[in-house]
Amino acid sequence: MAASKTPFAPSARKSVMKVISISLLLDLISFTFILPLFPKLLEFYRDLEAPHKNTNTNTVLNRTFSYLNAYKNSFSRPISDRYDIVLLGGALGSLFSFLQALASPIIGRLSDKYGRRTALMWSMAGNIISVGLWVAAVDFRTFLASRIVGGLSEGNVQLTTTIATDISDDQSRGSTMAIIGACFSVAFTFGPALGAWLSTMTSVAANPFATAAGFSFLLIIVETIYLYLYLPETLPQQHSNASTNGHKKGTKRTALVRTNSHLLLNFLHFSFILFFSGIEFSLPFMTYELFQYGSSQTGRLLGFMGLIASLLQGGVTRRLPPLRNIQLGLTSCAASLFLLRTVETQRQLYMSGALLAVTSATVVDGLRTLSSFEAADHERGIKLGNHRSWGQAGRSLGPLIFCTLYWWAGRQTAYAVGTVGVLGVATIAFGILKAPPRTVKARAQKAAAKI
Repeated sequence: MAASKTPFAPSARKSVMKVISISLLLDLISFTFILPLFPKLLEFYRDLEAPHKNTNTNTVLNRTFSYLNAYKNSFSRPISDRYDIVLLGGALGSLFSFLQALASPIIGRLSDKYGRRTALMWSMAGNIISVGLWVAAVDFRTFLASRIVGGLSEGNVQLTTTIATDISDDQSRGSTMAIIGACFSVAFTFGPALGAWLSTMTSVAANPFATAAGFSFLLIIVETIYLYLYLPETLPQQHSNASTNGHKKGTKRTALVRTNSHLLLNFLHFSFILFFSGIEFSLPFMTYELFQYGSSQTGRLLGFMGLIASLLQGGVTRRLPPLRNIQLGLTSCAASLFLLRTVETQRQLYMSGALLAVTSATVVDGLRTLSSFEAADHERGIKLGNHRSWGQAGRSLGPLIFCTLYWWAGRQTAYAVGTVGVLGVATIAFGILKAPPRTVKARAQKAAAKI
C-alpha cells in the first residue's frame, strides 16, 4: 500500500499547524473557563430559583432537581445534599456529550462535502451564539440553552484533528496528533485557573459570572476572526483543485486497505471513555469522602495531572507509535484504578493521579491517530466524526453508570469493576489491534533519516 502523501509543502504545513494550534488553544481555554465555576454557578441558579424566592416553582431547574433527588433516593446508602450540585453538573456534562455524539458525524460529513474551513466557520458561529447566551444567562433556562447550542455546534476539536490529518504525512502524523493533545493539556492546566480568577470580578449584578463569560466570548470572537483570515481550505480534493490555477482535475481515489476496522477502533474509544470519564467524575466524591477535599484541593490535583500530561505529550507521546501509546496508557490506567481501590494517603492519591495523567496523554491521541490512518481522503471527515461520536457517547454514559455503581456498591467495588473493564479494553489493544504498515514504515524512515 502506498504511503500517504499530502499536497501541502512543508512550509505550508507548518503555517496551517500554527493556525490550528493557536485556534485550538483559544477554543479550549474558553471552553475550560466554566469548569471550576460549575458548582458556584449552579448554586447561584438554585438559590435564585428557590421556591421561597420564586412564585413559579415549576421551573426547569426545580424539575431537574426533583429528578435528581429521585435518583439519589434510589441508592441503598444516603447521598449528602452537598452532592446535588455535583450531580447536576454531571448531568449537564452528560447532556453536552450526548449532543456532541449526535452532531459529530454530521459535522464530519459536511466537512467532507463543503470543506473543512466552511464547516469550521459554521461551527464557530454556533459557538459564538452559545457563549453569548452564557453572557446573558440571568436564569438557568438561558444557561441550559447555552449548553445545548454549544453541544450541537462545537466542532473545533474534531475539525482540527481532521485538518491536521489532511496536512500531515505518515511520518509526521503521530507527532502532529501529539501537538493537538498538548493543546488540551495546556488549556486544561491554565484555563480553569483563569476562569476561577475572572469569576471573582462581578461586572453584572444579575449574572455574577458575566466577566468570565464575557472574556470567553472575546476569545471565541478573536478565534473566529483569526481562522477567517488565516486558515486555508485543506480538504484534499478542493486543495488540489485550487492548486491547478482554476483548471479542475478529477481526483483519482485509490483503494485503502485497512489494518483495523473503524468499528473496532470506535468500540475501543467508546469503551475506554466509558470507564475513564466515570473515574474522572468520581474523583471529587472520593477525595471529599477520604480527605475532605474542597474545590481548591481538587483543582490542585487536577492541575498536577494536567502538568504531567503536558510534559509527556511534549516529549514522549509524539515520539512513540500510536499503538504503543494506547497500550502504555491502558496499562497505566489499570494500575491507577488498582491503587484507587485501596488508597489511604494523599501520597497514594497523587501517585494514582500521575498514572491517570499518563493515560490522559496517550490513549485518545493514539486511537485518534490510528483512526486517521484507516480513513481515505474523501471520507476522513465522516470517519473521524464517527470516531469522536463514539467517544462522546461513552462520556455521556460513563459518569452516570460509575456514579451509580460507586454509591450502590462502594468505592472498592466500583474501582474493581473499572479495573476489569480497562483490562478488557487493554486485552483487545494488545491482542487484536495492529499497527498499520504505514506507521511501521514511517517510523523506519524517520530512524533512517537520523542515521
